[in-house]
Amino acid sequence: MEGKGRNLKELYEKDYYLWVQENLRLLKNREFHLVDWENLLEEIEGIGRSLYIAMLRQMRQIMEGLYKWENFKEHPERDDWVEEISRARRELRNLFEDSPSLKAIAQNKDTMQRAWKLSVRALAAWLRLPPNKALAVSYFKGRLPTEEDFPPECPYNFQQVMEYKPWLTQSSLE
Repeated sequence: MEGKGRNLKELYEKDYYLWVQENLRLLKNREFHLVDWENLLEEIEGIGRSLYIAMLRQMRQIMEGLYKWENFKEHPERDDWVEEISRARRELRNLFEDSPSLKAIAQNKDTMQRAWKLSVRALAAWLRLPPNKALAVSYFKGRLPTEEDFPPECPYNFQQVMEYKPWLTQSSLE
């Protein structure tokens, strides 16, 4: 019994797919004492973390796109931002459909703030890219912005993240 458990732990490092299949077989056969619980629990935790990170990534993409649309009106890639926002919203809806509990987590103020912080980092980095430096300098009084130049609190609520379409407002149609 001990030898088989040790071999399964070694298998985790050498052949991950086979390790998954073997643990699945053991669970189905109710041979719980042989399962590599330590690594299995880590993997399950990692799955949850991956889903949370995927959700944050999509929320960041949406917030970043909304902020760009609202604040950098003369940028030539504005239409691309609309597509990016739409794609991220579709992905977020898919995540919520597959894992409905993530939607409640996404609406949490701390989660919204964390996604906004990621957006701010992305915005500051985007404005440092060579094609955007002139835009950055014109908007930030002759200098490149830092993260502190953006609103510290998330300017969007969850409903806006999911539905707000500033490109459909009257002023954006003019």
